[in-house]
Parts: sequence; structure tokens; C-alpha cells
Amino acid sequence: MKPELPVLYYAHDPMCSWCWGFRPVWKQVKQALAGKVIIKTLLGGLAADSDQVMPSEMQQTIENTWKKIQQEIPGIRFNFDFWKVCKPRRSTYPACRAVIACKMQQPELESDMLFAIQQAYYLDAKNPSDVDVLIQLASNIGLDIGQFKTDITSEHCQNDLMVEIEFCKNIYLHSFPSLVLQLGEEFSEIKIDYNESSEILKQIPH
Repeated sequence: MKPELPVLYYAHDPMCSWCWGFRPVWKQVKQALAGKVIIKTLLGGLAADSDQVMPSEMQQTIENTWKKIQQEIPGIRFNFDFWKVCKPRRSTYPACRAVIACKMQQPELESDMLFAIQQAYYLDAKNPSDVDVLIQLASNIGLDIGQFKTDITSEHCQNDLMVEIEFCKNIYLHSFPSLVLQLGEEFSEIKIDYNESSEILKQIPH
């Protein structure tokens, strides 16, 4: 009987700036583990729905985080115009639901949708907390817009997000990005290195 492959869970949020910073190394990790480990992505849902403009102190804190990431991870860039041209809200659930709505329609485009949201937010100074922005991004990657509009506002989509958030909590993932390896019934957290995929791969039998 063929042994079951290990499962590697990746918990993230489309509007998590450290997840944007981790993107290049995560891509290398996935390529190295292809066919050797089952990779499952989980949306952590950093911030619930809100119509309130983010307090200026929080805006400054996140902007400073962007600057820190640029300094610590070579090649990662941010467009700081976002803080001038948008009205930021502490609300990442819409972007999370956009990824789920994409999976509901065309699962193979999940990574394209995620990348489109990240590019819009971090490079194009657009606000993925706004559903209109997400609809445009869905159109850009070739999704059926009528279906996307229906799915992203559906109870099914919201329930799927809550299930993923709850699963993250159940395996003790509270920060993003996070990696957890499952071997049988055992779960173990994988330490993330933002600059070296080899440091992550050392921790994963493959």
C-alpha cells in the first residue's frame, strides 16, 4: 500500500504584506515539493468586514511595515501612493472571499486571482477592500463576472471562508504567512525564512 503523502498547509491573507514579501520564496518551495507533498492553502482572514476608514495611527503602522519588508526582503516593492489615493479600511474578508469565489468558478485560477489582488494592492495603489476593485480583477483574469458577483456575496462563499479561518485556529495558526506540516495525525509548524527556500525545505521530509 502506497504511503500517504505529507500535507503542507499554507495559511495566508491576500492583504497580508508579509505574505506578499514571502511570495517569491513560497513559489520556490512549491516547485521543490511538487508531487512529493500535498499543498493546501488556507485563508486566515486577517480583518472582518468594515466600512470604517482605518485610523491614521494604524495606517502609519502598516505603511512602516511595508518599509520594513522592503528593507528585509530584497526585490520586494510597494507603491506607497496607496496611502494617499485610497481610503484604507481594516477589512480583508472581501479579498479572501474573492479568492474563494474564484475557486468556486475556476479553481485552477486561484493563484492568478491571489496575485491579481496583491498586485492591485501593493503595486497599483488600488483597494482590494472594495468589491468593485475585486470584480474588475476577476474580469481581468477571465472569470465570468455575473457568476463572480453572485458567488462573492453568497452565503456559501462566506461559510467557506469561516471554515478555513476556523481550521487555521484549530491547528494553532494565528499569524500569516504560516506553514504547518501534517504527518498522519501530527501537526508541526514550519519556521518561515523570507529569503531562503532551502531553510524551509530542510524542515520538510521530501
